[in-house]
Amino acid sequence: KKGGLEVHGVRVLGTIPELSECVRQYEADLIFIALPSAGSAEMRRIVDYCETSGVPFRTLPSLQALVSGRVEVNALRTVNIGDLLGRDQVALEWNKIEAGLQGRCILITGAGGSIGSELCRQIAALQPKRLVLFDSSESNLYHIDLELRARFPKLLLHMILASIVDVVAVNEVFERFKPHVVFHAAAYKHVPMLEDQVRVAVYNNVIGTQVVVDASLAVCAEKFVLISTDKAVNPTNIMGTTKRIAEIYCQNFNQYVDTQFITVRFGNVLGSVGSVVPLFQKQLEAGGPLTVTHPEVKRYFMTIPEASQLILQAMVNGEGGEIFMLDMGKPITIKYLAEQMIRLSGKQPGKDIEIKYTGLRPGEKLFEELFHASEPLIQTTHEKLFKARFREINWEELTQALRMMQQACYTYQTDELMVLIKNLVPEFCSELSESV
Repeated sequence: KKGGLEVHGVRVLGTIPELSECVRQYEADLIFIALPSAGSAEMRRIVDYCETSGVPFRTLPSLQALVSGRVEVNALRTVNIGDLLGRDQVALEWNKIEAGLQGRCILITGAGGSIGSELCRQIAALQPKRLVLFDSSESNLYHIDLELRARFPKLLLHMILASIVDVVAVNEVFERFKPHVVFHAAAYKHVPMLEDQVRVAVYNNVIGTQVVVDASLAVCAEKFVLISTDKAVNPTNIMGTTKRIAEIYCQNFNQYVDTQFITVRFGNVLGSVGSVVPLFQKQLEAGGPLTVTHPEVKRYFMTIPEASQLILQAMVNGEGGEIFMLDMGKPITIKYLAEQMIRLSGKQPGKDIEIKYTGLRPGEKLFEELFHASEPLIQTTHEKLFKARFREINWEELTQALRMMQQACYTYQTDELMVLIKNLVPEFCSELSESV
């Protein structure tokens, strides 16, 4: 509708599909994308036209960044992969979230990790009574400690360097601080690495969760939020299966106690440690190739802040026993991600930087699922938040299986662990499980 009109004396030349022709006709040196409110799908469309034009392009920061005052409106920057894959901003009920955390003691396991540390940042800004950061990584804990003390000098912070499978340490910490809300983000998560390390995966992700759950109950915590993954749905790998067992334990425990157990399940997180984006960045710096397992492999993506905010929103929405999931939109092929990262670096896929297909790794799926067929999705009061009904399992059989798992871990009986895993999660199917 604005075509041919003038804005502050500058003629509107045409629509975005006409971009290349305008660049050629007017010998443009730079394309400036002045759409801070554009969502990721719109940005992908615009960037496709910009790339076709063959000239450099820059963008404004997001509307959220501008409103927060973190950047100035004239802060031009290069388009990054987060602009293309990061999802549209989700409105959150910050009043409810703040009311659920303000003046309370909050404990976060895995507090130095990608999600855990962002949870710390988000929660610290909401004025909790105290924040207890629990992590087994000395380096991660050191860095988040420095950051939070600099940004929130008045906040009561406590750093706990310990493992979640250290029963004595966990119980002592919980008894000392008596947290009102527990966010359990500690887990081993690397799919290929855990495929042939069954014992350590079960010991940390299952038994460790049980230890933290039991400690939470002992001090009558109000809420326990389990951070889970889409890989727990119809799992084809050890990591996803151990996370599914952790879900089962928390969901089924909920009906017997006052503590509310809430599970939050989401897909891949952009830029998290061990994720594909940092790997591609290193491969780009080395001149390639970028390694993709399969041309058709697809994944859901969200940003670290969005994942953390989803967890907080689920915390206030949850009443216990639910699995919460975000409306994840459409999955993105990893091939597209690789191609876009190459283009954003100023190079051409296949010409300047090669993409090498290496084949699916053990336990890896072509695509991920967010819910099981027997978990019907229910819309919540939040438009982007869904929940699934939990699947009930006989409590005595579950606790007996966990006792046997613990014993098998102590005696290093991997074959026994595989049998127990398969019995608890019959949908688990992988090359490793089929061989047992």
